[in-house]
Amino acid sequence: MKISFVGGGVMAEAIIGGMLKEKMVDPTDITVGEIVEGRRTYLKNQYSVEALANNVTAAQRGEIVVLAIKPQHLSAVMADLRGKLSPQQALLSIVAGARIDTLVQGMNHSSIIRVMPNTPAQIGAGMSVWTASPDVKSEAKQATGRILRSFGEELYVAEEKYLDMATALSASGPAYVFTFIDALIDAGVFLGMPREMARSLVLQTVLGSTILAKQSGRHPGELRDMVTSPGGTTVEALLKLEEGAFKATIIRAVLAAYQKSRALGA
Repeated sequence: MKISFVGGGVMAEAIIGGMLKEKMVDPTDITVGEIVEGRRTYLKNQYSVEALANNVTAAQRGEIVVLAIKPQHLSAVMADLRGKLSPQQALLSIVAGARIDTLVQGMNHSSIIRVMPNTPAQIGAGMSVWTASPDVKSEAKQATGRILRSFGEELYVAEEKYLDMATALSASGPAYVFTFIDALIDAGVFLGMPREMARSLVLQTVLGSTILAKQSGRHPGELRDMVTSPGGTTVEALLKLEEGAFKATIIRAVLAAYQKSRALGA
């Protein structure tokens, strides 16, 4: 299977690294179109893949073409690639907010796969939500599932509306989690704990809590109650979170991200 990338940034690298680690493809099967010379050199040296300055040439080499660019560059890239892909090629887009119909019209190409991954893909712990246009062949869908599983977990959805929701929840989600982690570490420092000690405690606490929630299958509220003794320290802290509208603020933040995702695709 030949894979091409238009854009050679962090997420493209995560996908390349995952596929090579799982031995899905050989480095010679991968071509990257990337305008930044330093980035091309890095990808060639690090992964032994072909990296070209010309996006059109790179794209035409792949059975699946991964569009891995920033949303603000989409219009220019679509103009370059419009009408240049064959009907046998599938375009896999990870561009935030870019809807299938926008890509179909902009590229003059009907075989479109839309994927919303997240940054933990860099360490093989990503979460990708994806869907496909009716013209995508079953072989391309199966290949997409394998590609996405090479750097984490994947979830196929039949309705595209869930992609904007996933953008706000799982794609932007790491930023919310990192902000919470940062706040907890600062709290430890405020109490008088050395920063590295606070960091170690917080990271393992968040990691362990996540694993417990995932493996136990219990509702997060039930797990929270297991930590919360009547009249104890935890319930005192939870009261302060409620006074600060902690849960409502998170919900409003995700809603704002969802609305922004919808606006990007308008």
